[in-house]
Formats: sequence, structure tokens, C-alpha cells
Amino acid sequence: MSTIRWTEDRTPRSARWHSENATPPPGRIVVADDRMNAATAHRLACEGSALLWRGDFHNARRLLQAMGRRVDRKRPGHGDSPAESFHLYRRSRRHRARVLGRLLVLLEDDHSLALRRAPDTRRACAEAYGTPHGPMAVSLTELLGVIGAHQWRTNGVEVPALGARVHPHYGVFSPVRGEYVDLVARAPLPGSPGVAFDLGTGTGVLAAVLARRGSGRVVATDINPRALACARDNVRRLRLTGRVEVVEGPCLYPDGRADLVVCNPPWVPARPTSDVEYGVYDRDGDMLRRFLDGLAAHLRPGGEGWLVLSDLAERLGLRTRGELMAGIEAAGLRVVDRTDTRPRHPRARDMADPLHAARAAEITSLWRLARH
Repeated sequence: MSTIRWTEDRTPRSARWHSENATPPPGRIVVADDRMNAATAHRLACEGSALLWRGDFHNARRLLQAMGRRVDRKRPGHGDSPAESFHLYRRSRRHRARVLGRLLVLLEDDHSLALRRAPDTRRACAEAYGTPHGPMAVSLTELLGVIGAHQWRTNGVEVPALGARVHPHYGVFSPVRGEYVDLVARAPLPGSPGVAFDLGTGTGVLAAVLARRGSGRVVATDINPRALACARDNVRRLRLTGRVEVVEGPCLYPDGRADLVVCNPPWVPARPTSDVEYGVYDRDGDMLRRFLDGLAAHLRPGGEGWLVLSDLAERLGLRTRGELMAGIEAAGLRVVDRTDTRPRHPRARDMADPLHAARAAEITSLWRLARH
């Protein structure tokens, strides 16, 4: 843990610094309260100063929203190609996160907030950060994400294919885009799969779908400790403990072979900037490549690998269909069938989104693969 230092009421102060996206500790800290207006806060943040909030909690949220509106006045430009537009969009989002991330709050030694009208943050922070070890400074944007994740975890996400709710944990991608779950729930099974692998299980939702569809044993892997804890929690909630085993998978694949291997890798080959972005962005398509390269060696005779993948990267010019097909062929695999579906999420209809054209045309597919 790093440490931040500031002066308050002529007294030197310090606290541990925590950032989920590995933002370094700020070098200059200004103590701010309800008297600070959005124009001043935005200017200071753009200049690199962090603002440690000491006023009313709800006023801090309003200030954050006002700062966001100022940042959003400068919209990302459109590049000469979809790929360039994507990179400009990502750069603008990083700038926005950097500026808004400079509004800080101080968690006390029990994860509480000593601010007027502040919510009780102790349980949400304990779920995200673990046991407290003294005062800790975090960005308000991160804390709001922690609070929101606690609500998701408490209420869960309805998954029609399961007829039940899945409860995502902080830092684990939530299965709010149900089309990919439905693809796995409806694809024809290769015989009666005795063993199935779910690679990069996240919340464990696809492992649960496979178990409910009749797989005798499902092995679900992930490298993220939060995802492992989340998947185990959901397996327990769904009463599938005896049928789904959740294991750490640093090499992606568990030991042995399976009748069915399912993988829903991150869809966009770009560098993630936080844990939760690992569910969307996969630098250089590393997970996709490892899935394809290892599939033939981990299939039983007659087995299939199911690749669930959006073509958004292709529409953004970040990967071609030819590259995907060449990767399948080079891995000694053939395509048995492909099932397509259209996205149902609101961003596909957001005309103000700089990437609207690609999102509106996006197709998510389940590729059924087998050995040559």
C-alpha cells in the first residue's frame, strides 16, 4: 500500500492509498468542502491536484456529476477508421476517469465515512477490500462502484436461462448481457457430456447453465481470486456444489479432457485498465488464442468446444474474420456450426455513443468447434 500526505488545519496528516486501477498516489492534495464549485474542482483536477472531500456526501456526488459534465463537453473525435475512433474513445474515457478519480474520500479505520449524510459503507467496503487496516483514501468514483457492486451482490441479476438469480461480486463482470447466456442454454449438446469445462467462469453463470442442462461434472476455472470466490458463492446459492467444481486456472485449462469446453473470452483485444475491464478487454486477444491453441488437446473423442464471441472487434477494425478463422485452422479445429444473436443492451440503441455504428451492427455468436 502507498501513502498519501496532506496538511489539514495546519496539521500534517497521512493515510493509506488504494486504487483498483493502480492509479499512483496523488502528489498534491487540496482539502475541499461544500464551498468548492465545480469549475474550480474541474480546473484543479485537470491540473493534477487531488481533492480530499470533507463536506456533505451528497454534495460530493453532485460535484462529481458537475465535473463529469465539464469533461464530457469535449467529445472524442471521429478517426479516419473505426479502429482510430475506438482508440480516441478509449483515450477520452481514460482522461475522464483520471480527472474524476481525483475527487477523494477518506475511509475510517472501520471502512466508514465521517461525512455528513454519508451511507453506511462498512459492509460494501469489507466485501470489496477485506478487513480494514487503518484509514484509507480512495476516489469517490471507486467508492460509488463499491457501493453499487454491493447492491448487485445483494439483489442479484435475474438469469432466465437458470430461472434464478446470479450474485456478482465487486470486480467480477456481471452477466447483464443475457444473449450470450441464452446461446449456451440453447445450443445442441454433443451427446451427453459427462465432463464440461467452463474457462474464465467469472460469476459461474455458464457453469451453472451447463450443470442444469445435464453435464455430469463441470469444472469452472478462473485466475481472478474475486471471481473464484464469486463463482463458489453462486454455485452454493444454486445448490450445485456437488456438480460444479471451481478451481484456479493459471493455465486457463484444468487437468484432463472434457466432452464440452465452453469459453466466453473478453471480446475486444485491448488493454484493460481495471479488474472489471478484464471481462471486456483482452490484450492482444491472449485468452482467445490460448483457448483455441489448447482445445484439441483437452477434448475427448466426439467432444466440442463452444466459443462465445462478439464480432465487435471486427467491426471496430481490431481483428478480422480471417484472423479468427486462421486461428481456428492453425489449432487443428473445424467449425461444426455457428449460432448468431443480436445484442439487447441499451448501448446498441444509444445514438450519442461514438461507437454506435459498430455496436448497433454487432452480432454475438456461439461457434461449435471440433478437432479435425
